[in-house]
Amino acid sequence: MTNFFKSAGVIASLALLSACASTNDVGVVDTTGQDTSASSAPTGPVPGSQADLENSAGHRVFFAYDQYTLSPQAQATLAKQAAWLKEYPQTRIMIAGNCDERGTREYNLALGARRAESAKAYLVSLGVDGSRITTVSYGKERPIDTRSTEDAWSVNRNSTTTITGVAS
Repeated sequence: MTNFFKSAGVIASLALLSACASTNDVGVVDTTGQDTSASSAPTGPVPGSQADLENSAGHRVFFAYDQYTLSPQAQATLAKQAAWLKEYPQTRIMIAGNCDERGTREYNLALGARRAESAKAYLVSLGVDGSRITTVSYGKERPIDTRSTEDAWSVNRNSTTTITGVAS
């Protein structure tokens, strides 16, 4: 009986090892003669995806302390977003307004709403259909950087564009 368990253990071990074995697909050719190795796989983000938006246009613009007006740099980012959105006309987005930790919760919710609306209005002025854009304010509730420094506060004062879906 002991030999049976030893044999079963050896067989199970071999089965596990063979399941863990790695394969090398470099230079694999399918029946049509095409190279199917990993080097022929597409690179970069999927077109029309959140990653594509972030890489192609940027998804975040920043604001000065206690402000919701758009800087030239913010306008440039939003112009790239508008061009990207025109390329993907069925894509719907949400713009979230954010603030740093200073100020009351209520004040920052209102300021965040003004920041999101400011970004939306600029996109609409560039020809993006406003019905594709929703806004929300998170105030100071969702900081990117949780430190209490000017550097942290400056990145937390933003509006962030996120894809919410694709209209059918």
